[in-house]
Amino acid sequence: MNTDPLHEVINTCRFTKAPDLDALDLSGLTDIQWRADRCTPSSILCFQRFDDGRTDAEIIERYLAHSAFGALVTNRPLGAGQEAGMRQTESTLLEPLGGRPVFVTAPDAWGETLERLCDHFYPTGPAQWQIAGVTGTNGKTTTIKYLESILLAAGRKVLSIGTLGLSLNGQPLAETGFTSPPYIELRRILSDCRAEADTLVMEVSSHALHQGRVQGLRFAAAAWTNFSQDHLDYHGDEASYFAAKAMILDQLADGVPLLTTSAEVERRLRVERETEVSVARIEAAPIPDEALRARPFLALSFNRANSALACALATRLLGSEPEAPWHALQPVAGRFDCFVHQQRTIVIDFAHTPDALENILGAIREAFPQAKILTLFGCGGDRDRSKRPLMGAAVCRGSDQVILTSDNPRFEEPQAIADDTLAGMRDCLEPPILILDRAEAIAALFDHLAARPDDESWVALIAGKGHEPYLDQQGVKRPYSDRDQVQLNLRRLGWEMT
Repeated sequence: MNTDPLHEVINTCRFTKAPDLDALDLSGLTDIQWRADRCTPSSILCFQRFDDGRTDAEIIERYLAHSAFGALVTNRPLGAGQEAGMRQTESTLLEPLGGRPVFVTAPDAWGETLERLCDHFYPTGPAQWQIAGVTGTNGKTTTIKYLESILLAAGRKVLSIGTLGLSLNGQPLAETGFTSPPYIELRRILSDCRAEADTLVMEVSSHALHQGRVQGLRFAAAAWTNFSQDHLDYHGDEASYFAAKAMILDQLADGVPLLTTSAEVERRLRVERETEVSVARIEAAPIPDEALRARPFLALSFNRANSALACALATRLLGSEPEAPWHALQPVAGRFDCFVHQQRTIVIDFAHTPDALENILGAIREAFPQAKILTLFGCGGDRDRSKRPLMGAAVCRGSDQVILTSDNPRFEEPQAIADDTLAGMRDCLEPPILILDRAEAIAALFDHLAARPDDESWVALIAGKGHEPYLDQQGVKRPYSDRDQVQLNLRRLGWEMT
């Protein structure tokens, strides 16, 4: 009997189809990968197959045939998804793989299989960390960064994972390209960083929960910020999206409640989950005047809610309530990033859903009651089309003037995206201005502000991209930054920050 440690691990996994292990020499397999283009002949490629409209033959040709992996683990038999009349025998379909071993997990065993393989290759895993997770449609990044700041101020060593990438003890470490990285990547990160941190705080997306990217993690503290329409291109409908987010309840350690500031999330969880759930709703406490003067971003109601969640999460992790935690808070990149010149306030924010736009425009109206509001925004391509008119309508309700532009059109035509958005913008106070080139649109925003009387107060919201340093169009991410464009136009007009 083969006693190679990797053989023993694979023997414990549940497969519906696997080659004869005793006839295989796995000693040359030394690493595990989730991306086919990162494999070497020594790699086990763990390839999770989704229903994305492609046939298995297309998937094999696109991702697998030209990869150098030494063995393949997948979540369903290749060939099971072929259209009627186009079926190939399995042996013919797998010919491009050159006889390399293929393991197919049982239908419910994908997550546990990855966990066991990662325990072999990255033995320092989640059990060695204290972990906090935050899900929600909006506010995940801000809440996590606030929590990170509070914990660092309390002396904790913290690894932060989210939309802004990896941060280790307050210092940017790397970009991941994901809100929540795939499970294998997460395990690699935890293994690499364990010597320098002991507390993990992470954003947990609906995709991550649905795809098992947080398999085996047990949250010592967890929160759900809010819920509104998003990602229906992936989940299909709102109920499936909510159900995916509710899977965070399965990740809670024993006795840990799910924290939320949303009465609707609390009510719906209690109604829709068959078993009793432990949900604790947090009320945002009043912010002292001293804190508002020092941290003006706390004037926004949703930032106060995010900070309240961060404080409650920190209390669970630290075992006691931090004193005056607002001292530790800092603005979050691309989240209500402000530039002020006299009576002109320019705000860059990542808001890119109907609810997020509604919230930030309402917060601006509350915080700047005398100001007129000019909003520049666009909708992303190859994403949920149904939210485009809803975003347009939300911006019209909250703005005195609107500039509609592009925001990562991807493989769609920018004009077609704009047409979908304009369908919801019939009730704007002033007809929206359409400028598809985003840099030109921001220049026009500044020209509009410059043309208004000096004593008029204006807030200009540039929404959608926030921290992102690129525009994604036709498969190319070209360098671009809203922040750079704002600074360029401030210099162009000779406006000094006040």
